[in-house]
Amino acid sequence: MLLMPQPTPIQEVHDAVLDKAGVRLLIKRLDQVHPVISGNKWYKLKYNLLAARAQGVDTLLSFGGAYSNHIHALAGASAEYGFKSIGVIRGEQHQPLNPTLQFAVDHGMQLSYLNRADYRLKNSAAIIERLKAEFGDFYLIPEGGSNALAVKGCAEIIDDIDQPFDVIACACGTAGTLSGLIAGLQGKHQALGLAVLKGADFLRDEVRTLLSAGGYRQYKNWQINLDYHFGGYAKIKPELLEFIHRFEAAHGIPLEPVYTGKLLFGIYNLIVAGRFQPGQTVLALHSGGLQGRIGFEV
Repeated sequence: MLLMPQPTPIQEVHDAVLDKAGVRLLIKRLDQVHPVISGNKWYKLKYNLLAARAQGVDTLLSFGGAYSNHIHALAGASAEYGFKSIGVIRGEQHQPLNPTLQFAVDHGMQLSYLNRADYRLKNSAAIIERLKAEFGDFYLIPEGGSNALAVKGCAEIIDDIDQPFDVIACACGTAGTLSGLIAGLQGKHQALGLAVLKGADFLRDEVRTLLSAGGYRQYKNWQINLDYHFGGYAKIKPELLEFIHRFEAAHGIPLEPVYTGKLLFGIYNLIVAGRFQPGQTVLALHSGGLQGRIGFEV
């Protein structure tokens, strides 16, 4: 099974805010890596799909919320590469299905639901054994797709960057992408994650855990900013939507409010606050997930 990403461009953004600060802003358009397996999800899933195939397992199971980009991407990847898929969704079933879950079902994914109390225990042996009793053998991919193989895949994002930069920045939900960028940088330049979750202090430990699991050094050239979650995962505020509308109108780059909107809002805010030095180049990772626009007033 051959998995090759489509080449993705780097787009420079020009505006008065950047000119005043003397900072260059580049955007790596990973949203164009695949029509369905969007952005960083392609890199997270790559080696997991290869591992499942090597193990002779034909069913993939993972977890996510009702609007999960990961569930969306996993369903599309499973359909394209000949796997069965099971999505274990947080909370109760609601009909009709929202567009994310309808897409998953349309691409062959079987949905199962865990109440929120059980979902918090989703990684426990008891829950996994219960799922195996119900569904039989499966290849388990964690929520958000973040494991050691995801780090290996996301490290390859660095190989596809052909322009110099000082800081690479990404939205941070489960720390898998940020960990991969850190691994790929090998101590060079700086990596910045902007958390999209409220109370995301744990992500710092998660980065260390993922780097260790992947056999990488504990590099020091990274940080996670916790100031731009807008109230929590998938929570939005009017100023975020206003920023997305202005950014898209000015630069023609579509954003969504769960990840990329918060990322670019935060970067601009940090630029205005003088957190980047004049002459620096910031490379922002557009991690796709544009299907997440559906259901929000974007």
